[in-house]
Amino acid sequence: MILVLVTIVHVIVCLFLIAVVLLQSGASADLAGAFGGLGSQTAFGPRAGANLLTKLTTWAAIIFMLSSFTLAILSTRHGGGTGSVLDNSKSVPTKSVPAK
Repeated sequence: MILVLVTIVHVIVCLFLIAVVLLQSGASADLAGAFGGLGSQTAFGPRAGANLLTKLTTWAAIIFMLSSFTLAILSTRHGGGTGSVLDNSKSVPTKSVPAK
């Protein structure tokens, strides 16, 4: 139950983090160019939007990392944690041909 809940939170935060990073502009451009207006006519203003997006990115990244660690720990506890995926694979015997 908790594994499903953490997975859902992880996917939502992942999509939110992608959107927030794509909304941010580069270092040389400001947020006004993204909305097609001047600095005073944007939704957030020239500097407040950058601060808001930076804070949202930071918190989304922190939640993403914590949920990643939680999923890794929970999957090893619930999945058995046998080690490798290749442990369960069957090996096909090879035919040896004698040298002539």
